[in-house]
Amino acid sequence: MEEQKNLYSQLNSQMELNDIQDYIKKVIEIRGFGNQPIEQAMLLLVEEVGELAKAIRKEKTNMCIDKYKINNYDTVEGEIADVFIVLTTVCNLLNINLYDAFYEKEKINIERLWKNNNKDA
Repeated sequence: MEEQKNLYSQLNSQMELNDIQDYIKKVIEIRGFGNQPIEQAMLLLVEEVGELAKAIRKEKTNMCIDKYKINNYDTVEGEIADVFIVLTTVCNLLNINLYDAFYEKEKINIERLWKNNNKDA
């Protein structure tokens, strides 16, 4: 636990995405999930996205929710963080640099014609 606390103390808002990806890789190793098969990581990612949907439903909509379980649901921010952590873990398992993947995809996206409500973006 001390090693995790030491790593956590090094986190700051000036860190780059590559630094955060490296931090998550180290923490996942410490927690014993470093050799997790990609299939398990993907299932966990899908589960976390579902929990994010539940948190959004709880906080941002008027939809019905099980009041007996309401305290079992994390905040939207907490679930977004979980999705980010697991997505980054998937990237690490596949040896994908998240920043590079994002950057390359944006090169493609900026060339696309986006439409919103029948208006060109």
